[in-house]
Amino acid sequence: MSNGKTGRTLAKVQRADIKAGHAAAEWRDHPVVRVLKQVRELADQPPLIALSLATAAVGAARGDRRLARTGVRMLASHLAATAMKAAVKRRVDRARPRLFSSERDHQLTRGERNEGPHNSFPSGHTAGAMAVGRAILREYPEVRGRAYATVAAMGALQLPTGAHFPIDVAAGAAIGLGAEAAVARVFPDAAFERGRRGDKAVGKWCARNDSNVRPSDS
Repeated sequence: MSNGKTGRTLAKVQRADIKAGHAAAEWRDHPVVRVLKQVRELADQPPLIALSLATAAVGAARGDRRLARTGVRMLASHLAATAMKAAVKRRVDRARPRLFSSERDHQLTRGERNEGPHNSFPSGHTAGAMAVGRAILREYPEVRGRAYATVAAMGALQLPTGAHFPIDVAAGAAIGLGAEAAVARVFPDAAFERGRRGDKAVGKWCARNDSNVRPSDS
């Protein structure tokens, strides 16, 4: 009984998702949306990889370990997200909203067609943007607002361009979060590094002042 109810609920959610995706995709040929489509491509694989490598290179050239580590973290998180989304795309078929195909084609089905127009789920651009954004926040938490705003904008741009449905975007964001979290288990973040340096500084201060402490002072 509960399985049947759950199935009907999921079907309703998917129909609403398809409806929303089609409504957004109606704007795909608007001049403004055509310009925004170029902005959307900033979250594609080559630009994000280039940004990650450039960040690491600049950090290394400046002797800035934090910035260099950020670039490496960005690249690792993006590659992990790319691998994860690719694995899902191979297993799920879904026609992109801009095709305005039948409802069946726009439903999530077992993967049989590893073709771009039929690999709407999940959003790789959103996965990459989220992974890189979260990687930056690990090192520079003070830019939280700007980072999340950029990621949200990249995700939102997938809709009017007809590239993805809302559920595709949400799934991409989840993959990006998971990929970056996995990478974070390997790379220590800035807070950890600062804490470690702080412990060393305290130890040095104690060593310098230990000789000045008289027995009666202890």
